[in-house]
Amino acid sequence: MKNNYQYSFIILIILLVVLCCVNISLGSISISFNTIIDSFLVDSSDYSSKEYIIQNYRLPKAITAILVGSGLGVSGLLMQTLFKNPLAGPFVLGITSGASLGVALVILGSGIFGGFLATFLLSKWSLVIAASIGSFLVLLLVLIVSSKVRDTMAILIIGLMFGSITSAIVSVLSYFSSAEQLQQYIFWGFGSLGDLDWTEVKIFSLIYTFGILFSIASIKGLNTLLLGQNYAKSLGLNIKKSRLIIVIATSLLAGTITAFAGPIAFIGLAIPHITRQVFNTSNHKILLPAVFLFGAIIMLICDSIAQLPNTDYLLPINAITSLIGAPVVVWLLVRQRKMVF
Repeated sequence: MKNNYQYSFIILIILLVVLCCVNISLGSISISFNTIIDSFLVDSSDYSSKEYIIQNYRLPKAITAILVGSGLGVSGLLMQTLFKNPLAGPFVLGITSGASLGVALVILGSGIFGGFLATFLLSKWSLVIAASIGSFLVLLLVLIVSSKVRDTMAILIIGLMFGSITSAIVSVLSYFSSAEQLQQYIFWGFGSLGDLDWTEVKIFSLIYTFGILFSIASIKGLNTLLLGQNYAKSLGLNIKKSRLIIVIATSLLAGTITAFAGPIAFIGLAIPHITRQVFNTSNHKILLPAVFLFGAIIMLICDSIAQLPNTDYLLPINAITSLIGAPVVVWLLVRQRKMVF
């Protein structure tokens, strides 16, 4: 059985590398695999125009897709195991809602300010900072609540309530905003993988790495929680500490992804289910790396589809993830008729 898992991981890694190359090759200008390989081997001073496009636009976008897909998949797995709820995703704690509120305050509230200040507020970095602050404040509230509440389901409900409150505030801001401001906010809500430069990718990767490390540290706790909280306590598991690590890991991943790429739908909810159906296990030592790979692969596929070949048109990534993913999940669930937990 262990060998079967090893072969599966090898296949997934090969598929990830191939899809990454395919993703880089697609766009308004088609680029051959040979050019992609050459771009990593030639001296930077000898760049051709295609190699420049690869290094400064296509490669950062492919890396962002891998980070977003794997991060959302892992955080979705953590939430579904923690709450034992197949409908739980990475955003049930209200992290995305907090990020959306931060961005809404900047975009929809920028009309209050004029001149240079309004221009600064609508810059790319200001949106990232606003989304980060919004998600961090919600995370802080969730951590305070989780330290005082024993029932795990209560945290889920409180997270949903935070989401409702922030959505209500966004609705009020939208009502008093201009059509142009609403359009910009809606475009941000579509999600985007191609807007990051290398500096932003490095910052994104650093915070993402901390989230993944916290996720790895929670594996033992996740496997024990599957047995039930009472049994987990009898085995000596510190429920509050394990829950805190899981919440921090999810918040770091979901909050950072939303801040840099916008709210990406479907991936966090569906990838854990697809992985469980393929690997047929509940052991998180296997599930976590498998979800990591599946999330990255599916996001690369969705991004490749979103980029219409040989055109300048780029479809909203949120639309593609939902259109591609939802039917697959429905088919898997109808075929299996049960969730594996």
